[in-house]
Amino acid sequence: MANLTRRELVTAGAGAVAGIAAATALPVNLPAMPRTIPRARNAARLRFGVVGINHAHIYGQVDATIRGGGELVSWFATEPDLRATFARRYPQAKLAGDEREILEDPTIQLVLSAIIPDQRAPLGIRVMRHGKDYMADKPGIITLEQLALVRRVQAETKRIYSIMYSERFENPGTVKAGELVKAGAIGNVVQTIGLGPHRVNPPTRPEWFWEPARYGGIICDIGSHQVDQFLFFTGSTRGEVVAAQVGNLHHPEHPDFQDFGDVMLRGDGGTGYIRVDWFTPAGLTTWGDTRLTILGTDGYIEVRKNIDIAGREGGNHLFLVDAKGVRYIDSKDVDLPYGRQLVDDVLNRTETAMPQPHCFLATELALLAQQQAARLPPAGGGKPA
Repeated sequence: MANLTRRELVTAGAGAVAGIAAATALPVNLPAMPRTIPRARNAARLRFGVVGINHAHIYGQVDATIRGGGELVSWFATEPDLRATFARRYPQAKLAGDEREILEDPTIQLVLSAIIPDQRAPLGIRVMRHGKDYMADKPGIITLEQLALVRRVQAETKRIYSIMYSERFENPGTVKAGELVKAGAIGNVVQTIGLGPHRVNPPTRPEWFWEPARYGGIICDIGSHQVDQFLFFTGSTRGEVVAAQVGNLHHPEHPDFQDFGDVMLRGDGGTGYIRVDWFTPAGLTTWGDTRLTILGTDGYIEVRKNIDIAGREGGNHLFLVDAKGVRYIDSKDVDLPYGRQLVDDVLNRTETAMPQPHCFLATELALLAQQQAARLPPAGGGKPA
C-alpha cells in the first residue's frame, strides 16, 4: 500500500486500513467503494436517511448505523459525481428529490450528514425541528454562534445531536484503549497527548478546503477529534483552554489556510495536549502517523492508529506499559459499538453512544481554542500576533 492517499485508504475499507477515522476534507471525486456492504446483524430496527455527502466520512457513518441495526432508505445530495459513487455503494436506498422529502418522511427517525462543515449545524437544526435525531460528521458545528443555537434547539426538541468523532468511535485501537482505561489498567488518567498529522495533497482538494470560514479552522476541524478524546479518557466534564496557536507555515498560495495548530487543555479529570498539522511527507505509506498517548498513575498506553513506522504491518497498534512490563495488543478486530449504541439511543431515548453534554463540551472547547489561538508567522521569522 505504498504512498496511498487518504482517499484510497477510505476506499480500502475500515477493516483493511485502520485509522480511517481521522480523515478530513477529502477531495470530491470519490472512487468506487468496497464491494462488501455492511449488513445489520439482525433485522433493521430503524429507518434512516442521509443529506449531504461532501466528505467520505459519510461512508463510515452509514456503515456504522447499518451495523447497528439501521436501514438506509433515502438520501439526497446535489453533486452529480458524489451521487454516482454513493448510489453504487448503497443501491438499496432511494435518491430523494430534495432535502425536504427526507425531513418530512414520518418513517425516518435519524438523519446523517457529511455536508460541507459550515452547513452541518443549520441542517441539524432543521432535522431536530422536524422531530428527528441527527448524526453529523465532525466538525459538527463551526462557530460559537452556531453552538448556542444548536444547544437551544436541542433543549427545546429533546432530539439527539450526535457528532461522529470517528477517530475514537471507528478506530479499534482507541476503543480498546477505552476498555483498558475503564478496567483500571493504567490507574487514574493524568494526561492525554493527541497527534493528528495529515497529508494535504493540494490537487485533490475542493475550494472550500482552503477556507477556514467553511471548515472552522484547523483546531475546530481536525483538533475536535483530539478534544473529544481528551474529555473521554480523562473523564472531564468541565474544561478550559490554557493556550492555543495556529499558523499557515507552508501554503502562501492560500493565505487564510491553517496547516498547523496545537492546544493545551485543562479539565476536572486531567490535562491534554493536542497537535494537528498538514505536513505528512509523501514517503509515508499512510495519510498520517496519528497517535494517542494516555498517561496514567500506574502506566501508560500509546495507540499508533494508522502505522507503526519501521515496525509491524497495518494499523491499530496498542502498547500498554505498566509495572509488569511492556505489552503489545493487536486491536484490529475490536468491536465498534457506536452505531449500535446510537440506534439504541434513538429507540430508547437514552445517551449510551455519547452523552449530549460531552458532545457539546468537546465542540465548545475546540471552538474556544480556535478563537483564542495566537497566530504564528510563516516559517522563517517574525513573532506571533
